[in-house]
Amino acid sequence: MSALILELKQGESMILNGAVIRFKTRTRLELNTQARFLFGKQIMQADDAVTPAQQIYYAIQQAYIGDESARPEALAKARALVESHRAAPVTPAAREALEQILGVLSHGAGFEALKLARQIIREEAAAVS
Repeated sequence: MSALILELKQGESMILNGAVIRFKTRTRLELNTQARFLFGKQIMQADDAVTPAQQIYYAIQQAYIGDESARPEALAKARALVESHRAAPVTPAAREALEQILGVLSHGAGFEALKLARQIIREEAAAVS
């Protein structure tokens, strides 16, 4: 397995296996093992999850970065939110992304589900504009 190199700016935050890390200086990290992480704009705060798509993202995020005891509940909430959003009128692209989210969540691919949720957030924002 090759290493993943991350460069983070001063003041940026990162969540690594559930721990929040804030960098006081510009930092370059090398991850040599499998890890669950989010950084910068990938991290959504609970107060920012106001739209249905953002709530889906936040629930998936909690399942992805949460500790082992919190993960099943967060995953169940994410699935319920996706199912609820599927019943609402959405664009064909968003509907396809919702279907894909359910598939990747069933295989434990949390980071891939987050990428798909970001796509739905963009679709939702475009529909409002």
